Amino acid sequence: MNRAGPLLSSPIGEKIAWAEDRRRRFGERLLRDGGLADSLRELETLAAASRRTMAAAGIVSLCAACELEEGGSCCGAGMENHYDGWLLLINLLMGVRFPGKRADPGSCFFLGKTGCVLKVRHVICVNYLCRKISDRIDPEKLAELREKEGEELTALFRFHERLKQCMGRGSPRRPGGSNVASPDVENPACGSRVK
Repeated sequence: MNRAGPLLSSPIGEKIAWAEDRRRRFGERLLRDGGLADSLRELETLAAASRRTMAAAGIVSLCAACELEEGGSCCGAGMENHYDGWLLLINLLMGVRFPGKRADPGSCFFLGKTGCVLKVRHVICVNYLCRKISDRIDPEKLAELREKEGEELTALFRFHERLKQCMGRGSPRRPGGSNVASPDVENPACGSRVK
């Protein structure tokens, strides 16, 4: 496994192990960095606001009904493959505990009994609404939700990039790709660089 993280195509267990290792080794130091900690709190606040807006629009109940009454939701098995180790690390820094196993063989690894266990999710999980839902939601509520989601995703992008800079890493590897930043280069993004 590369120091920048497992391949995006790696099994979810490998990506979780990488994120848990980084949380264990670097989490305290990362959270002591005032700017990074402030950014993490802001991200958590914006993600929670997005989720509240989603629930207020009725989307959460529609998704739950689809899962329980119609036998499946959009959070199917394989959705977890969109997640990289960095996004999982961000969730761990927010105190998320990952399930030990998939709750339902046909569902995403991160789908629990009351919904997604993650505090921050991949853009596809945040933005996607099936036609059944988009046709039933008041356009004004949908516009408000899209605004909140945009704020959440912007904060996630900024935090994600700053976290990688603080750890002296570039983007996680992708097949045929390379790291953007060398782990040996000093980076002033954090008050104290994590090694």
